[in-house]
Amino acid sequence: MRATENKKPRGKTKRAPGSRLTQEDVDEIFRRFHAADPHPKTELHYQDPFTLLVAVVLSAQATDASVNRATPELFRIADTPEKLAGLGEAALTEKIKTIGLYRSKARNLIALSRKLVDEHGSKVPESREVLETLPGVGRKTANVVLNVAFGAKTIAIDTHAFRVANRTGLAPGKTPLKVEETLNRIVPDRYKNDAHHWLILHGRYVCKARKPECWRCLIADICLFKPKTPAPA
Repeated sequence: MRATENKKPRGKTKRAPGSRLTQEDVDEIFRRFHAADPHPKTELHYQDPFTLLVAVVLSAQATDASVNRATPELFRIADTPEKLAGLGEAALTEKIKTIGLYRSKARNLIALSRKLVDEHGSKVPESREVLETLPGVGRKTANVVLNVAFGAKTIAIDTHAFRVANRTGLAPGKTPLKVEETLNRIVPDRYKNDAHHWLILHGRYVCKARKPECWRCLIADICLFKPKTPAPA
């Protein structure tokens, strides 16, 4: 996403609920994200709801790239709950040992697979509450699966989305849940399916943790972060 050349005039409109920005600003942010990238996608590689669930569990505190390097071979031999449960914890650990926290993730994925087989007919549940009963699955993972696999208008908050929401003033909050709740209130309904993808990708590639690249940010004139990072000399 490249920086916009338009400078939005700042009015005195009332702030959106929970945001430091006006609803007009919020709408404009997502209009620009949509214009720049109409169909954002997760960068995790997957084949179906189950392999997506596995990939998202593996991605916790790890990069998508590291997960994508490990999953092709894993999914070649274990792409269903039955096959993954049958693989066993030791063999699974060996397959994912290049990913952070691989021991606990292997343990959780074996238990998760067995629970899907025993209690859910080997199907990934389409309920956040039920998904969160699976080992290794928290709210963020559940929201990603519901959004990507089933088209739900959920907003998943990872470290990138959390940073962008706070740094810009879009949805300030001390916890991911607070940020998620604010975004659910203020993101226009037509953009909710894609909202967390845009925020994650923006945080990963533009609004970076150590030094945001403000000179090429397409919402720099709306964002409240100061001082803006200047372009490299």
